[in-house]
Amino acid sequence: MLKRTLLIGALCYGAGAIHAQSDAQKPRKVHRIGYISAAADLEHFQEAMQKLGYVEGVNAVLVVRMARGHLELLPSMAADIVALQVEVIVAASPPAIQAARSATSTIPIVMAMTSVDPVRSGFVASLARPGGNVTGVAMISDVIAGKRLELLSAVLPRSEPIAILTQTGHTAGPGQVEAANVAARSLGRKLLVFEVRDAKDYESAISQAASLSAGLFVVSNPTFFDDRDAIAALALRNGLPTLCEWREMAAVGCLMAYGPNVEVLHHRVATFVDRILRGARASDLPVEMPMKFDLTINLATARALGISIDKSLLVRAQLIR
Repeated sequence: MLKRTLLIGALCYGAGAIHAQSDAQKPRKVHRIGYISAAADLEHFQEAMQKLGYVEGVNAVLVVRMARGHLELLPSMAADIVALQVEVIVAASPPAIQAARSATSTIPIVMAMTSVDPVRSGFVASLARPGGNVTGVAMISDVIAGKRLELLSAVLPRSEPIAILTQTGHTAGPGQVEAANVAARSLGRKLLVFEVRDAKDYESAISQAASLSAGLFVVSNPTFFDDRDAIAALALRNGLPTLCEWREMAAVGCLMAYGPNVEVLHHRVATFVDRILRGARASDLPVEMPMKFDLTINLATARALGISIDKSLLVRAQLIR
């Protein structure tokens, strides 16, 4: 009886071992995910995907194309990604979204914080029911451009003009400039627009702005986020109080920033990708918009510029010392 029991146990153990070995030998599905951006803003998205269990080289491959401010490269980059047969494309910035849409009408596209109205831009049919192959996270910076200008105006001498920095050919710029113009008129300020093509134009534009204005408003644009160190350094060197979009931009020297949390938004983008990889259709996933915006003030920059910040702003802000 003991021998019989041992034999049955051995057979069961052997079967279990073979089954476990078989499971281990099963190939793990590797998801191919496209990522196209006007800038080089990939780190937060990668971190968010890892938290959801997608590990590069294990069960995920990222096919990345970054224009680094050269918007004319985006159409060919999008075509490259589509040709590599990815399952979903993340597109950061309106020009990247447009390039991806032009390249495919079937591969799902997840907008990464587009700064324009996705309905008015034709990316989706509606926020609640996107239709087509596009969904994701929209920030619509036009809506808060006026608020940003008001915040900058509050720390500047009265009636001084404000310069606004935008990028030639970037579709996110015109709407923000228009909204900022409306706010400037209500505040009795003149708005001066300075367009740059890429980073080579920053020094000339910012030095001209410094000679004519009391403040610099940097529009929402992933290229400017990518180049935040250069923009903040040039503005400080030229004595320009600068309002930017993200806390990370204030952290490197912009006087103020007003916008949502970058990490939170990238986590939402990664969640869209995860849901699509699990079988959800882009057309069924409502577009999300951030509801919380943070004011950040760099006190070291304020001291360097000799600017006194009103207490009513300080109590509302996240302070960088």
